[in-house]
Amino acid sequence: MRIEIPEQKKLVIEIPMSIRWGDMDAMGHVNNTVYFRYLETARIEWMRKSGCEPDPRGEGPVIVNAFCNFYKQLEYPGDVLVKMYVSDPGRTTFETWATIERIDQAGVVYAAGGGTTIWVDFPSQKAKTLPDWMRELVS
Repeated sequence: MRIEIPEQKKLVIEIPMSIRWGDMDAMGHVNNTVYFRYLETARIEWMRKSGCEPDPRGEGPVIVNAFCNFYKQLEYPGDVLVKMYVSDPGRTTFETWATIERIDQAGVVYAAGGGTTIWVDFPSQKAKTLPDWMRELVS
């Protein structure tokens, strides 16, 4: 299955990951929870490279919604490529979206997912306006 990425989304990172033997479940394919780990790994790597190191005494991103649609089963052995996009900055939020494909089958999407991220003041546990530097990253 091929998925077209809407033009308003901005590609921010492509990251290869190996499918590990332990990622599989009793049915012999990658367990659905592991797809969320792949998405999380890409999101955290992008944030780290962007200088977004959350400080529990300060502010940073929190995921308030996450989803994943499964199109084809991934199986060991193999490597995946996660392509992550950002879009739709609001006052306190922005969207992330990603595709997961096998490296040996470029362009064939096995899963697609993403989430809504809200910017939070951690000590007060309240939403805070996206900083200008983050807004520029996701615009």
